[in-house]
Amino acid sequence: MSSSSSLTFAVSRQEPRLVAPATQTPCELKPLSDIDDQPGLWFQVPVIMFYRKNPSKDGKDPAKIIEVALAETLVFYYPFSGRLIEASNGKLVVACTGEGVLFVEADADIELEHVSDPLRLGFPYLAKLLQDVPGSDGIVGCPLLLIQVTRFQCGGFAFAVRMNHTMSDAFGINQFLIAIAEFAQGKAGSPSVTPVWQREVLFARNPPRVTCLHSEFEPESDLEDQSDGDGNETMINRCFFFGPKEIGALRSHLSPQKRTGCTRFEIITACIWKCRTTALGIDPNESVRISCTINGRGKAGLDIPNGYYGNVFVYPASVSKAEMVSKYPLEYAVELVKKTKSQAIDGEYFRSVADLMVTRGRPMYTRKGTFIVSHTAQIGLDKVDFGWGQPVYGGLAEARYLISFFSSFKDSERGDGILTAICLPGSTMQRFEDELKKITMEAL
Repeated sequence: MSSSSSLTFAVSRQEPRLVAPATQTPCELKPLSDIDDQPGLWFQVPVIMFYRKNPSKDGKDPAKIIEVALAETLVFYYPFSGRLIEASNGKLVVACTGEGVLFVEADADIELEHVSDPLRLGFPYLAKLLQDVPGSDGIVGCPLLLIQVTRFQCGGFAFAVRMNHTMSDAFGINQFLIAIAEFAQGKAGSPSVTPVWQREVLFARNPPRVTCLHSEFEPESDLEDQSDGDGNETMINRCFFFGPKEIGALRSHLSPQKRTGCTRFEIITACIWKCRTTALGIDPNESVRISCTINGRGKAGLDIPNGYYGNVFVYPASVSKAEMVSKYPLEYAVELVKKTKSQAIDGEYFRSVADLMVTRGRPMYTRKGTFIVSHTAQIGLDKVDFGWGQPVYGGLAEARYLISFFSSFKDSERGDGILTAICLPGSTMQRFEDELKKITMEAL
């Protein structure tokens, strides 16, 4: 398996085409919720799955099968076939036009094993396996999904999808992909989970009332740096694996009474935040924030219906001085992560965010000093089966400067664990790796 990001290979693509629902669907306007259309979700999320050759599928073309299944699925998820328009006060509405989603069929002159391991410097070949079709990456007036199926010489293939985040969260896109997989496997009729729109369940209240403290939306008009990156410096994506050995090493940094009182997510998040803060060399007196995405499905006071595929998450924050995160023991950061998660224990926090969006003109989250971690490892993206078996890897394909994602991953040598994707300026990544190695190795 190649460990070099300099590996070169060619991908030949057919012309991108629009895949519309297999039968006629309603033509109507559907507003997004006040959680969906917050500016912090105005970006595209790439997901990728890699599938090995399945001898029982010899002679079957995964691209053709998935394309047909996609058209059938869009009958039930027809808003994905429309386009977003911006109404008054920045409100996003889906114009259900039935135009379709973008689909790209491709072939790569390489075998699957050379590109499917995320530990080999992340996914440096994502642009080849998920073509950025010109004019498709906007939020308003663009296709809401871009899908590419790339066949490899060995008989395996990659399925990659780029989703407009305002439409769905990871749970929602996973539900959609499972529906495609069911049709690809020959299921007739309808998906096993009936999709539900009902975005009004997360509309702001009337009258709106912000009832919670929201450190993630503190005004930053007086802050100089509001960017999502570090100037013009090249950003690097890397993936880091945390298996039982690494988790054990991190727990050894905690006092005995605390070692069993935190989850894998909490201790990995604290570790990544601590190492990142140190590597970035943030001014010791500057405020930094850790935000964790909290899923609202099943929370008391929300009543989210089964099959709902919109965004149902918030990202509360805890604030500290950078020096304290960098210099204090890991346990300090762990306690702040736990505090962050405890802020959204029921539906009231979600209602308060929706109301804040309306009362404050849909603000962007505070970007300066912020780091957001999204835990997608238990959603099921690593289990979506189009008929070729479960993927070698299935999950988010790329982090952002302020946002990291956790995915499930089974390393051939280290067993089951959590894969953490992180995006940093090139000059910072090595310092981050050094800090991470220090904190995970010194206790082994």
